[in-house]
Amino acid sequence: MTKNSPYKIGIDCRLSGNAHAGIGRYIEELIIRLPKLDKNKQWVLFFYSQQQANDFLEKLVPKPSNIKIVISPIKHYSFEEQLKMPGILSKEELDVLHVPHFNVPIFYRGKVIVTIHDLLWHEFKGLNVTTLNPYLYYLKYLAYRFITKMALKKAFQIIVPAQTIRKTVTKYYPWAKKKITVTKEGHSERFRPLVNNSGPNKTILYVGSLYPHKNIEVILKALKSLPEYHLEIIGARNIFQEQVKMKSVKLDVYRQVEFLGYLSDEELNKKMAQSFALVQPSLSEGFGLTGIEAMSAGIPVIASDIPIFREIYQDGAIFFDPQYPTDFVKAVNKFETINRKDLIKKGKNIASQYSWDKMTEETLAIYHK
Repeated sequence: MTKNSPYKIGIDCRLSGNAHAGIGRYIEELIIRLPKLDKNKQWVLFFYSQQQANDFLEKLVPKPSNIKIVISPIKHYSFEEQLKMPGILSKEELDVLHVPHFNVPIFYRGKVIVTIHDLLWHEFKGLNVTTLNPYLYYLKYLAYRFITKMALKKAFQIIVPAQTIRKTVTKYYPWAKKKITVTKEGHSERFRPLVNNSGPNKTILYVGSLYPHKNIEVILKALKSLPEYHLEIIGARNIFQEQVKMKSVKLDVYRQVEFLGYLSDEELNKKMAQSFALVQPSLSEGFGLTGIEAMSAGIPVIASDIPIFREIYQDGAIFFDPQYPTDFVKAVNKFETINRKDLIKKGKNIASQYSWDKMTEETLAIYHK
């Protein structure tokens, strides 16, 4: 690279897109904005497949001239990632590489910025959180702990989405504190209030994966005391869905539960407009993006009383103890004594504080460091 060449910033985009839930949305929103925000840099984007790259480029019309796409068909969380990605990355002669998850190729010798969305598997571990056999699980868990530690050591800067996550990271890795910057996530403008003449029905929405820490079981148990309510679960099918279906049958609430699969943002926004509330029963979370999207769409949020949700949702949600189904029932019944419109208004004000544009600007400032 000559002295007059533009700075080259690489971003690992192999986890971008809806298939990768919150992390996929975070990456996608970032890379859509960065090339337009700073046209004097060359943006080198590493995608897993050409189809994944095409899905991104469809949303970026016209395509900026300062983008280079590099197809890197290397599976994340794999040994191949650690062995082959360093060579692919080094070939591009990057000034800075942003890896938006903990899976940093530790043998890559260039400057790295890493985003840590949470340290979930530090907090929740054991055979009850996996479908793997014990030998393979513990092997992968040790690899996860090692890679995470090395990623944080290697990183020049560490990005986290909330102060709560900053505290969690520094609890396990005190020496990383000075490298951490908080950049809060945003919400899509596609989530907005819609006119609904029929008003909210008795549908409670859950949006997301069904891993054990998501704690959907507490809602299933609560449904027995809420026979007039219906739970709709929205999200891509995963390995824990069958377990949730079996649990709903065992609890005899399966008639009150419906699995809708994946919905586009537009479809989800319409579904929200017809719903009573969105529930976030998780025991651990990195941000809670779906709750902000619900607030932006103008429906109430009922959230587990954990530090991250208290930080992000502030006074715009009704909170309940995620260990007790009876407390969720109380939270639902609380709508009989509170002003629903006031809660929705508070939620909209809170959602307005979160912006993908602002997050992108703050991330660019970190690159400049």
